[in-house]
Amino acid sequence: MSELRGKLRQKIPKGPYYYRLMVANGVRREFSLKTSDYDDACKKAAELDSIWEAPTHEVAIAQINAIRGFSQESKNLPFDEVWRRYEIHPDRAMPHTIAEQNSYRRTFNEFVRFVSQPFPGRKKHSIATGIAEVSPQVCEDFSAYLKTTNLSVHTHNRKIKHLRKIFDCLKDYYEGENPFRSKTLMRNEREERGTVVHRQAFTKEQEEQLLLVLSDTDRKHKLMNKAEMRIVYIIGMFTGQRLKDCVLLQWQNIDMKNRRIWVKQFKTGKEVTIPMASELYEALLEAKKWKCNQYVTPKCAARYNKTNAEGKNVGNNLIDIDALRPIRWIGLEPSVDVPGRKKKMTVYGFHSLRHSFASFCAEAGVPKAVLLSILGTDSEIADKYYTHVGDESQRKAVEAIRSRSGEKSAQTKIDEVLSLLDSNPKPTQELLNTITSMLRSGHEI
Repeated sequence: MSELRGKLRQKIPKGPYYYRLMVANGVRREFSLKTSDYDDACKKAAELDSIWEAPTHEVAIAQINAIRGFSQESKNLPFDEVWRRYEIHPDRAMPHTIAEQNSYRRTFNEFVRFVSQPFPGRKKHSIATGIAEVSPQVCEDFSAYLKTTNLSVHTHNRKIKHLRKIFDCLKDYYEGENPFRSKTLMRNEREERGTVVHRQAFTKEQEEQLLLVLSDTDRKHKLMNKAEMRIVYIIGMFTGQRLKDCVLLQWQNIDMKNRRIWVKQFKTGKEVTIPMASELYEALLEAKKWKCNQYVTPKCAARYNKTNAEGKNVGNNLIDIDALRPIRWIGLEPSVDVPGRKKKMTVYGFHSLRHSFASFCAEAGVPKAVLLSILGTDSEIADKYYTHVGDESQRKAVEAIRSRSGEKSAQTKIDEVLSLLDSNPKPTQELLNTITSMLRSGHEI
């Protein structure tokens, strides 16, 4: 490659390259090459050099406007090159887990298989070979195909969002808007209303049963690290936190003296502090007997953090299974079949403790803002229990309305009293009693 006229640089480590050069009359310009790949940046910079070697400044500007800084040949990026370009893009999605990272790639590969060859459920259109050939109609066809695969609404929409993100990062390689931006590609949550059984909260009696089957006195039910799992359940019951936050809770985040727990939630990054209930305090004193590292439940934490040869976390599923067993022991079925979905819908799980926590707070009259300060920003759960007022409150509201239904307005009462005073100019005790009665009752005298 010949020597470049200008200078390449990155403003931030691993960020996109910029190309700075003299364009005309001593004026320096800097162009974003929109790639963090050095070889790709050199190629684009060379293309810019060839443009500014045009016979006149006006011709160069026209060429820039015509191709927006890059050659037309590079526009139709072939599918076998897409993932490599996406992986080095500075705006790519950066999920916290390897599983979610792999999910992006699996979704993209599924789309490429669909669009590159005849596929059941596809409408007639040309076979696409590169990203520039993906039209909105192709995306509509793919969305229609996904609807035939018995996915939940959430999974369907997640796949569309993954592809939308990939195409957002590669917008230099196609014309017009992102074809995955259309709202018609997404499914509506209402499609599953009436057919989906939503997550249920435990009753207080069911929570007591769970602690009973997890106790040392229960010899019938066997579970790996049973004593630790009982502590995990108690943490969930009295803090409303998610399973991962409970299993990986560390001693450094527990203030036994002031009886408070500090949690930085793994899912949201929210930081919450929670006062320690006496039951939880006693459980943590018990857990101190086996303290051997930073985790409150060290064996469960080690099991949760287990990974396979590819680096994917597999321990979370093991702990999920462990947490479901006590629920079955007390006679509850964790999941049920739902028409139109391949996977069962979870009804009861460890997450039900979070719902129970919100439910008990609502019943006790705890303000919603206080609940959210403990759960973190999780309005869906809070709204579920705080939008339904009790029967007694509803009854009082109806009674209040009924008691005023036959009552006259304040102005009507005043007008009637003034009329009475006009006809009885001399005040008497009887007149005053009549006026008092009229103002209080609001009915005709």
